[in-house]
Amino acid sequence: MKLAIVTAYPPSKVTLNEYAYHLVKQFRQNQDVTELILLTDKTEGAKDIQFTEAGCKITVKECWSFNSYKNILSVTKAINHTKPDSVLFNLQFMKFGDKKIAAALGLMLPMVCKLKKIPNIVLLHNILEEVDLGSAGFTSNKLMQSIYGFIGTTLTKLILKADTVAVTMQKYVDILENKYGANNVKLIPHGTFEIPEEPDYTLPEGPLQIMTFGKFGTYKKVEGMIEAVEIVRASTGLDLEVVIAGTDNPNVPGYLAKVQEDYKHVPQVRFTGYVEEVEVPVLFNESAAVVFPYTSTTGSSGVLHQAGSYGKAVVMPDLGDLALLVKDEGYRGEFFEPTSVESLAKAIEAIVTNDAYRLELAKTNYLAATAHPMSQIAEMYIDSFKQIIAKKSKGIATVSV
Repeated sequence: MKLAIVTAYPPSKVTLNEYAYHLVKQFRQNQDVTELILLTDKTEGAKDIQFTEAGCKITVKECWSFNSYKNILSVTKAINHTKPDSVLFNLQFMKFGDKKIAAALGLMLPMVCKLKKIPNIVLLHNILEEVDLGSAGFTSNKLMQSIYGFIGTTLTKLILKADTVAVTMQKYVDILENKYGANNVKLIPHGTFEIPEEPDYTLPEGPLQIMTFGKFGTYKKVEGMIEAVEIVRASTGLDLEVVIAGTDNPNVPGYLAKVQEDYKHVPQVRFTGYVEEVEVPVLFNESAAVVFPYTSTTGSSGVLHQAGSYGKAVVMPDLGDLALLVKDEGYRGEFFEPTSVESLAKAIEAIVTNDAYRLELAKTNYLAATAHPMSQIAEMYIDSFKQIIAKKSKGIATVSV
């Protein structure tokens, strides 16, 4: 199978590029894939395709740009030129831009593939019905939220024109089937990027590192986490370091720089900036706990799966998709009220003052993460493409008879 993937890809800063990297890593080792065609966004640096493992040929076509109105034309042209057997879209609603028209035009691409009779699957990481538009940085205006809701419903109907729409949570399947009457939605778990050998769960000498990882400024805010750690330091006397790993959300440029300035009086707060793939294992392995300082959620959490794969205790808000994910996939964590610094402090303290409890959470999360390795997820997509191709072939045969 000559498989094309429409996605952002490292060194891109556009969302979901890390997920694409790990999918590609597994697809290229799959015996059913003869060539991978990456239809990616344009970046200044070269695409990261230097894998150590043997695998199939990879062709990179940088054919779209964030917020460009021409993406539907340029990606279609690239598909016509490369002639893939199948196309996978790695999407969320703001994948092609944060401007409404640019985003909408990009999301019409699966329908283009359907019209061209190219087997296609959309991996949809979130659905607008489950996004708090205010907290997620879209808009807090009630009228605009209604407009976004209408646009979101319209775009979802377009996306559902794909042969198959894969989502990462059963709740999303239920909503798309019940609201839209869809019969082409499939649950394919998020999967875990890397599954190293089971760690020994020991921590490095020095301060206990309380880490958070992501793009911050909208529904992911770090002020409460810094203040919570200050409370824990005062109540326990423990040597704790706050590690804020990642960058600003594109919608809130300058957010972390302002936080760094506002909290410069607080000792042992480290801002890592953008984290390269090779640095991720060290970052997680050295952490005593991984915190999710979220006020809402917008989909299945890649960071939770990463934390699990490195055997980490996690501190999570008791809301939305994170709480569902814990229930569905077997993760465990210490929960807190999303808007309460005191609640967050108690959750962190429960882990850092009880090493047996930290180990219990860490080992449980490692087991949950190993249940869905990315190799298994890639195989599920290949099987889905085979089903689509077989169905199309059967339809052609029936017509010819």
